[in-house]
Amino acid sequence: MSEPITAAVSDRICKHMNKDHADAVLMYAQVYGKAESAIAATMESIDAEGMNLTADVDGAATPLRIPFDHKLESAKEAHHVLVEMLKQPGEAAQG
Repeated sequence: MSEPITAAVSDRICKHMNKDHADAVLMYAQVYGKAESAIAATMESIDAEGMNLTADVDGAATPLRIPFDHKLESAKEAHHVLVEMLKQPGEAAQG
């Protein structure tokens, strides 16, 4: 069984995504957050129901909440959902 998405897990995922996958975080903001003009984005937190980003939109820090299409059960599932969202933009943003 994989670990639940606790505050510590959220922090770890966000640090990893912001450091190693900034392009993916920007895509989440542009596609799923409907902030098409965003030029940068930071993942602030992730939980079982969605993720919170801050996007640079027209020079302003803009908070975005991106819901998942279902409630996540674990950190492992969060990884799979984030990867799927990259592969199929738009399909996972049903919430």
